[in-house]
Amino acid sequence: MKQMSARLKTTSKIIIALLGVSVIATSCSRKKDKFMNRNFHAMGTKYNILYNGEIALEQGRDAINDAYTDDYWNLLPVERMEVFGEVIMPGDSKNPSFERAEEKAIKAIQKHGMNIRGKEYNPQIDEAYLLLGQARYYDQRFIPALEAFNYILYKHAASDKINTAKVWREKTNIRLENNELAIKNLKRLLEQTELEDQDLADATSSLAQAYINTKSPDSAITQLQIAAAVTKKNTEQARFNYIIGQLYNSLGEVDSANMAFDKIIDMHRKIPRPYYINAHLEKIKNSNVTDSLKVVEFEEYLADLEKNRENRPFLDKIYYRIGEYHRGKGEDSMAIANYNKSLRTNTPDKQLRAFDYSILGDMNFDMALYKNAGAYYDSTLINLEPRTKPYRTIKRKRDNLDDVILYEDIAQTNDSILSLVNMSEAERLAVFSAYIEDLKKAEEERAKQEEIANRVNNAGLATTNNPNNPASRNSLMPPGGNANGQKQTFYFYNPTTVSYGKNEFSKIWGDRMLQDNWRLSSNKVTKVGGAADVALEEGAGESELYDPEFYMAKVPTEQKVIDSLIKERNFAYYQLGVIYKEKFDENELAKNKLESLLQSNPEERLILPSKYNLYKIYLDLGMNSEAEAMKNDIVANHPDSRYAEILLNPRSELAGDENSPENLYKKTYKEFEAENYLETIALCEEYIRELEGDVMVPKFEILKASAKGRLYGFEAYKEGVNYTALNYPNSDEGKRAQELMEKVIPVLSNKQFVPNESANNFNLIYSFETSEQEDMEEFAKKLEEAIAIVNYLNLSVSTDMYTLDTKFVVIHGLKSIDGALGLAEILEGKKYKIKREHFAISSPNYGIVQMHKNVNEYLQSQ
Repeated sequence: MKQMSARLKTTSKIIIALLGVSVIATSCSRKKDKFMNRNFHAMGTKYNILYNGEIALEQGRDAINDAYTDDYWNLLPVERMEVFGEVIMPGDSKNPSFERAEEKAIKAIQKHGMNIRGKEYNPQIDEAYLLLGQARYYDQRFIPALEAFNYILYKHAASDKINTAKVWREKTNIRLENNELAIKNLKRLLEQTELEDQDLADATSSLAQAYINTKSPDSAITQLQIAAAVTKKNTEQARFNYIIGQLYNSLGEVDSANMAFDKIIDMHRKIPRPYYINAHLEKIKNSNVTDSLKVVEFEEYLADLEKNRENRPFLDKIYYRIGEYHRGKGEDSMAIANYNKSLRTNTPDKQLRAFDYSILGDMNFDMALYKNAGAYYDSTLINLEPRTKPYRTIKRKRDNLDDVILYEDIAQTNDSILSLVNMSEAERLAVFSAYIEDLKKAEEERAKQEEIANRVNNAGLATTNNPNNPASRNSLMPPGGNANGQKQTFYFYNPTTVSYGKNEFSKIWGDRMLQDNWRLSSNKVTKVGGAADVALEEGAGESELYDPEFYMAKVPTEQKVIDSLIKERNFAYYQLGVIYKEKFDENELAKNKLESLLQSNPEERLILPSKYNLYKIYLDLGMNSEAEAMKNDIVANHPDSRYAEILLNPRSELAGDENSPENLYKKTYKEFEAENYLETIALCEEYIRELEGDVMVPKFEILKASAKGRLYGFEAYKEGVNYTALNYPNSDEGKRAQELMEKVIPVLSNKQFVPNESANNFNLIYSFETSEQEDMEEFAKKLEEAIAIVNYLNLSVSTDMYTLDTKFVVIHGLKSIDGALGLAEILEGKKYKIKREHFAISSPNYGIVQMHKNVNEYLQSQ
């Protein structure tokens, strides 16, 4: 009986096991709509595959948030996600977490989908498609993401995720720049469906982004206010309110903007610190405090913001905003101090550095400190993206300063040297003796401070190495130091002594370049200026450094050298006077330079234009008596000049009289266009002499170079361009000439003829002597009539100057060398009877022949 009972139990277990296996096997079927089947696959989808997929999705989203840096200088996007321009191909992924999430979603669909007769019976598959779409969205494959969301809408209309899918579909449409479609669909969704909580926040915030993209800030504000009110996420609430504040600022509604920023500030530590700080900074930007009591209160608020330890990572922007506040009040020194503090934080924000440097450049520019302004603009350009509008704006400002900096350097240097030249031997000796005394004092002070620094350092070492000193136990040890502080701390590991040493060095020596002989004054980064501030120490040995005779010997004594310095200085004065007047409207500076020039016995060519410019400046400054005196001077001493004519007959200048430089240039250029090159050259030379010192002279020089090139060839053109580049380096034409010398002239210098096979266009050339003008014109007319009858391709005829003695009649538009020669044979036939010596040449080789005047070389090579 016991044995039978045991057998029955064993048999029962086997049967139960088989039944369980059969039930599981039956429930695994995806083709039968059974309760067990639906729940088995639903649970497997939700608690296994989708769970892991959603974890991967969140990891990917966290990675996106960590990698993205908000640009608070511009309007924030509603969603923190940087979109890249490149197309992501199928199978590729930018983020392995999203790739894993997509794989899990696909696995859920493939292994647990119960699509029976076109209907899905697994209630979790809609969530799998939602996960699939979101993974593709964040991976920036928006078209496949759209397909996944659309599948939910078309196949899972009864899904509880339908509204979420609709919102995500429109988020994707917005990324695809289908903003109008997204607005239409989201508005319909909000009107027809009562969304709640996060779905409502997502829908309204997405609609707001679409409105922002279509330049409708009012509508965007309304939707963002709804989103900020319903979202349960503090970070989103802060972001939405910040964008609302930015939009109100763009509309000029400062009070409304500040209310939005106040909402962020009230959240304090509930939100990421950047939102909190930038809300404060935007309020500072919007401040317009005038009441004296409120000013004190507001400045205390600024001070508290600066001193708060939690705000240290944001001091760069805090100092910048404080600087802006003081600049708005006209407190320039306070503003400059804060801009420099902002820069000294070594901020990684390139846009902020650009703002700081640009404003400092503008402030120096306004103070007529153009050299300093140029240095600040250089730093600004480093921190701006090339090929952007701000970059181009600063680049133009900086380029306008090139000439000022160049000529100011020349004027200051030459003035310093000439002041030494004009001194007596005794005066020079006194100057250099005082200079040497200053050097000795600086050296003594440096040694003294170095000794003090060493004492401080040694005291620090004693304190640091004292095991009884708590500071020693808590100090940071250098590499190799042990926990007991048994090794001495190297000087540069002690921040106190390092800081002290830096300050003392700067106080004594100023900024010095890192190089040999750094003590020489010529190696100062910034010079103060003055007679003694010439690079006199260059080449001085230790013994000569303190010898006055060494410096005395370096002062020029040859009259030729002195005259050259005076001439160079005078020209710099003239250029500075014109630049300050014309480019920067700095009439006082211009007046000072031109008056100094006229008192310095300048060259004759600079006197008349300087006087005329001074006359105009006096009028602008309201110095009418000085203007009248200068007018009388010009009329009396230069009666035949065009300036005298303008002064005696002002209407001629207003009407653009025919003798104005501009009209003379137009007249000359017409001669050039008519191929009257000899006349062009003669007129250019005449006007260059007459208008010496005028800004139009470089234009005539470059036109003369072009005419000579057409007439005499490449070498004449190169010589003219080089002359313009060397003699007018700071004019637009001179700069263009220099660019031609560097980039174009090397290309044009090539005389090597190209093979006919590499050319697409060919010419048929007939040569005439210049004396055969009438015959040439008649011949050209016959050719035009003939090719019109022949109707051979799209041909044209021209007459081109080759040299003074030779001209060419040219048929253009032929497609091969044989075709050109074949056309010549047709024209020589009985029908046309146009016979004359000719040759065919490709268009590239014709250009070389015209440039180098080497037609004989070409003919010999054929």
